Amino acid sequence: MPRRSDVVTVLLPGPLRGEAGGASRLRVPAVGTLRAVLDELAVEHPRLARRLRDERGELRRYVNVYVDGEDCRHSGGLATPVGEGAEVQVLPSVAGG
Repeated sequence: MPRRSDVVTVLLPGPLRGEAGGASRLRVPAVGTLRAVLDELAVEHPRLARRLRDERGELRRYVNVYVDGEDCRHSGGLATPVGEGAEVQVLPSVAGG
């Protein structure tokens, strides 16, 4: 069970805020790994969780996640360490030409 201080902030872009009741920031009581943070996020916001992870529980290809500014795809994926007070930023990929 996380302590009250074991909280991270998840920053959401405009297109995903509707899945989180309009919030641009969510405080999530979880630390350890990105997987643990997203699992906890799914408890309160299951629709948002489905937009971030596929049916196997992996990050969707078009979603980029940064933990304290580091791209999680280059630092362990869902096993990326997330410490107390960390910021997790979610950004959908942008296509264009």
